[in-house]
Amino acid sequence: MAQHQPIRKSPPASGSEIPDKLYFRIGEVARLCEVPAYVLRFWESEFPNLKPHKGGTGQRLYRRRDVETALRIKSLLYSEGYTIPGARQVLKSELKQKEPQLALAIHDETPTVDLRQLRKLQKDLRDLLTQLSRPVSRLTVQPIRSPRPASAPRRTSERLFDVPPEDTRR
Repeated sequence: MAQHQPIRKSPPASGSEIPDKLYFRIGEVARLCEVPAYVLRFWESEFPNLKPHKGGTGQRLYRRRDVETALRIKSLLYSEGYTIPGARQVLKSELKQKEPQLALAIHDETPTVDLRQLRKLQKDLRDLLTQLSRPVSRLTVQPIRSPRPASAPRRTSERLFDVPPEDTRR
C-alpha cells in the first residue's frame, strides 16, 4: 500500500490556544479551528476518531481531545496538503503509535520468578481442565423454575378439559 505524502509543508495553521474547559460547543470549535461548523460536521462523518458527545438537547459537545483532533485534521488537510483518505491514514498511524505496548520481561538482571506461584497456577489450570473435560450430567443442570410443591395437583390434558357433571336434581 502506498504511503501518503504531504503535498506541501508549512507550520500548523492554527496557533490559537485552546481554553481550559471541559466541553466546547460546535460554534466555539469552529472559531478555534477557523472553519465553518458544517465542515466540522463533515469531518465527523469522515474521521472515526472525531466523535463529539451529544447533550440532552442534541447539541454537539466537544472535549479538549476532540478539539485537538479537529485542529490536527485541519492541519493535515489545509497546511500539509493531505487528502481525506491520506489524513485518515496518518491519524490512524499516529493513534497506533500512542497506544502503550506491553513491556517485555527482558532486563539486564535475571528476572525473579516465584516457583510456588507458578506451580499453584499450573495446578489450578490442570484442575480447571479436568472440570471442563468431564461430560455434563443431567444432575448438574439446574431447573429454570422452582419445583412444584407435592401438594399442588398436576394439570394434565384430561383434567384441563374435564367438565363437571351436571346436576341431575331438577
